[in-house]
Amino acid sequence: QISAMAVSKYENGKATPSSTVLLSLADALNVRVEYFLRPEHVELEMQGYRKHHTAPNRLLDRIKADVKEKLERFLELEAVLPVLPVGEFRVPRALADRIDTYVDVERAAADLREAWGLGVNPIPELIDTCEEHGIRVFRTSIPHDEHFDGLAALVRGNPVIILGEDWPGDRQRFTLAHELGHLVLEGRLAKDLDMELAANRFAGAFLVPEQAARRALGDKRHWLEPRELWLLKQEYGLSMAGWLHRARDLGIIPDQTYKRLRQEFKARGWLKKEPFGDYPGEQPRVFEQLVYRALAEDLIGESKAAELMGKPLMQFHSECTA
Repeated sequence: QISAMAVSKYENGKATPSSTVLLSLADALNVRVEYFLRPEHVELEMQGYRKHHTAPNRLLDRIKADVKEKLERFLELEAVLPVLPVGEFRVPRALADRIDTYVDVERAAADLREAWGLGVNPIPELIDTCEEHGIRVFRTSIPHDEHFDGLAALVRGNPVIILGEDWPGDRQRFTLAHELGHLVLEGRLAKDLDMELAANRFAGAFLVPEQAARRALGDKRHWLEPRELWLLKQEYGLSMAGWLHRARDLGIIPDQTYKRLRQEFKARGWLKKEPFGDYPGEQPRVFEQLVYRALAEDLIGESKAAELMGKPLMQFHSECTA
């Protein structure tokens, strides 16, 4: 067991851990030993936790260490590339400077979609879309049960969003859209609006624009069938419960109908596990693509590529030649 005093000395450069200690630290944090030896070191400037803000500090420390290790590999790779294919994230200038109502939040989501050239159709790969616009997206494999529901951070001024690796795709997508809402609404939201409610409204509107929701459901409904909601979930990547919220927000169903449907979902356990099957999960692709690009252009060797990918050299080589 390593004392807190010893860890403090390692962090402050007053002592150097032995190889045995490095192995123990790597095991405790669930990272590779290379994490402690990388030339790039970053700090996560935390922007906030969504929903489960009472997650134990020990769990959050492990998640942050896991993400930092991934980030440092990303930055090490970026350092060898002459030109980065992905630019910095910027909130489009077309967005309103002040957002006074939740209807204005809807407009902000629509304006961002327009600025990104997304139209009103479903977004097939939301992680890809965010990465293309300068948002680093990482998934953590640290076991977290229900104590962790995503977090956002800044690294050297660039936004980073962390998702759970084992989450179903609709949960990944809503969390990502919610945190995107925070980035867009920050500094624009009227004081009498609740930021979390606004970010939720933004997420729903970004995933399913009003025009698309009315096209799918109609302008007025008195009931929604669960199987109908599941089919829409498969099309848009928004959960069945998310569709209920969307229909209520837009006045498609009255509040009474929303409450009855929520009660039915709760009674059947669907608020925790929705029926008929999950929406498939997504995964970041930019980093892996850049590794193979650097390898193809002889900017790194195969052993370095394997290290950056966090894989044994033989495994990486077999995957390259398969």
